[in-house]
Amino acid sequence: MSAVPIEMADRRKLIQWLIGISVATVAWFIAYSQLSDFAEWLVGLFGLSRQTHFGEAMHFFLYDTPKVLLLLTGIVFVMGIIQTFFAPERTRALLSGKREGVGNVLAASLGIVTPFCSCSAVPLFIGFLSAGVPLGVTFSFLISAPMVNEVALVLLFGMFGWQVAALYLGMGLLIAIVAGLVIGKLKMERFLEDWVQKILAGQTAHPVDEKFSWLQRFQAGRNHVREIVGKVWPYILLGIALGAGIHGFVPEDFMASFMGRDVWWAVPAAVVLGVPMYTNAAGIIPIVEALIGKGAALGTVLAFMMAVIALSAPEMIILRKALKPTLIATFAGVVAAGIMIVGYVFNWLL
Repeated sequence: MSAVPIEMADRRKLIQWLIGISVATVAWFIAYSQLSDFAEWLVGLFGLSRQTHFGEAMHFFLYDTPKVLLLLTGIVFVMGIIQTFFAPERTRALLSGKREGVGNVLAASLGIVTPFCSCSAVPLFIGFLSAGVPLGVTFSFLISAPMVNEVALVLLFGMFGWQVAALYLGMGLLIAIVAGLVIGKLKMERFLEDWVQKILAGQTAHPVDEKFSWLQRFQAGRNHVREIVGKVWPYILLGIALGAGIHGFVPEDFMASFMGRDVWWAVPAAVVLGVPMYTNAAGIIPIVEALIGKGAALGTVLAFMMAVIALSAPEMIILRKALKPTLIATFAGVVAAGIMIVGYVFNWLL
């Protein structure tokens, strides 16, 4: 007799969850679509102007912080639910061994069609790890998502033709795949932070059960958000604050004059200069156009752009909560080497 009330109680809770998720989903999309206007309103409320360095930095921070946190919360919640269907061991087995190369290609291809900057791609990167996807495969996505983007493709297509745009697409995709494979082959899972290693080992994963109810799946998603977002959010704030400061205060003329030199060391210098920066592809386009207008070599400019959007310092700060310094340094080194190769290839061919 006692089973009926319990079942009815669970049904009521499930209905509450469904209503709550529906409302939250609508609110999520409305909030995400209004982020730019909201940041603009707050800047005006504080009596600031985007024409000033501080005002532009504040707008950047007020826009990017809720954007990344919204993405992180939504993606981690969905991944928490997905994790109840697929055990980490099963997912890793699916993408390991002979299929690992295929997994890198798929992850890199997924990155191409996702319009994320480097910091925005981090939530999905963490979600992949929590679902048991191999480390190298997740890095292929993390590299591809910001590096190969539709804005850069359209710019290159319009300015230099489809051959240059196709070469950029192919080289960016190749970097993401090869870098992911290299990191995967190095077996660097031990350089993940302990809480991530526990997820990969299945110690904090929910057991897969054919009778798992949807109520339990939703609760698993909520717990996943509490566990991961609760650990990462301070690093997100710190990383975006650094990016906002650089975005608002580093003058474009300085970079243009520094990189407008066609010498052999320009490519590695462009990569080094790009790492501390942080912006998305749309934000880097005016700088790219200025550099090209000043006569900088195309390969040098592309190397700078790729370093800015794929190796930003704020991204590294956010990743630090999930990765140990050795793995971050390996990731940065492998990607930087690939970017420099792209720069030299473009300068040689064009």
